[in-house]
Amino acid sequence: MKISLEKTAHILKNADNIAILIHHFPDGDTIGCGYSLCRALQNQGKNVRVECADKVGDQYGYITENFKFDQFKPDFVVAVDVAAKSLLGDLKEKYPKIDLCIDHHSTNEFYAENTYVDSKSAAACEIVYELCKMLDGIDLVQASALYTGISTDTGCFKFSNTTAKTHRIAADLMDMGVDYAEINRIMFDTKSKARMQVEKDALNSIKFLCDNKVAIMTITKESRLSSGAKDSELEGITGLPRTIEGVILGITIRERDDTNICKISARSNPPVSASEFCARFGGGGHERAAGCEIKEPKENALKILSESAEKMFKELGLN
Repeated sequence: MKISLEKTAHILKNADNIAILIHHFPDGDTIGCGYSLCRALQNQGKNVRVECADKVGDQYGYITENFKFDQFKPDFVVAVDVAAKSLLGDLKEKYPKIDLCIDHHSTNEFYAENTYVDSKSAAACEIVYELCKMLDGIDLVQASALYTGISTDTGCFKFSNTTAKTHRIAADLMDMGVDYAEINRIMFDTKSKARMQVEKDALNSIKFLCDNKVAIMTITKESRLSSGAKDSELEGITGLPRTIEGVILGITIRERDDTNICKISARSNPPVSASEFCARFGGGGHERAAGCEIKEPKENALKILSESAEKMFKELGLN
């Protein structure tokens, strides 16, 4: 059921023993949402913890170091920045019933008992910012987590999803004392040697088609393992193909540990919709950033994606 933000706050104020779920391969937005909301509810004396199917990256230590979670049986389960239950990874079996979902994806599948979605928000952390204010305010720990989510989901305020409201919220968080320069340095200007090796291999793999308007990059299991790169170190790498001059649709194939499954990320520029492209494979997301999964080896996935991109560009008259 769709509910208002006011109803969302009311439900949370009356809940306890709460598990907050964030999506697998966690990024700054889902992490920022989960931990800032957790802090808001803990500040009200509630028993709360954040759970993720994957380990949160070390680069987010400035957020996670402020939390210690007790073990308890949850009576209430919340998913934040999770458009589809499949994005919970292994947690979808552990928690078959989700009581509340807070999200900003227009493709949300409304799998929870109650759902609040605002697809106009650049980041789900914009929603949680408003929610935390309703739950008696925002401290510096929350503010740092929220700024992280907003900054990362807008590409440090460069992406087209950034709005005037986004800047106003970020300014308010900065006024609270957030060390925005250090957060942006960690998120955007720091890469491990392992990440650089994977990036080098991935760039060498790029295939161009549709008169160089489409670039498809592959991240292999072998490259990840030989470099020693953790999944958390590869955040943001999927945006590389779109940065190439003339590319309208950038696609990244990420070979999973099960090499018969590939995670696909798409990034686009107008007039191509990344969400519409990924929807052809049962995925979705935002207009400029979306994802899906193809249960095929990487060679087959490359062929399938190439054919689909060529078909889409022909339909749009871009070939």
